Amino acid sequence: MDFNIYMQDFVNQARTEINEAGFENLTTPEEVDEAFARKGTTLVMVNSTCGCAGGVARPAAANAIHHDHRPDYLVTVFAGQDREATERAREFFEGYPPSSPSFALLKDGKIQKMVERHEIESSTPMEVVQQLQSLFDEYCEEY
Repeated sequence: MDFNIYMQDFVNQARTEINEAGFENLTTPEEVDEAFARKGTTLVMVNSTCGCAGGVARPAAANAIHHDHRPDYLVTVFAGQDREATERAREFFEGYPPSSPSFALLKDGKIQKMVERHEIESSTPMEVVQQLQSLFDEYCEEY
């Protein structure tokens, strides 16, 4: 078995899962700048290949958005894969250390709150859904 082929399949599946949930891939620093310049609220998922991303974060992301209040935009960067885009996104997450998987809620390009890896890996998907929906209720308009 070729490890690189295995990992590419794994990465492609992780991308597909979050894209099917409605998240837009940001793969370059320029795409990050464009997306974060938009007015309104943006949920950023910092995707990862780890178990808590697949078992908790991506399912939580897919389910949290089915709520009365939700962000205007859903985007994702992939830590370890799209490194420059992820580094650029993290520049916006002032006050928070690098963390993947994680979620950042931005309003008009400014960080409002993050759900960091340590909050994800110690939680169930439904607990993360509740955390995200609580942020949506606080910062997002009714959809």
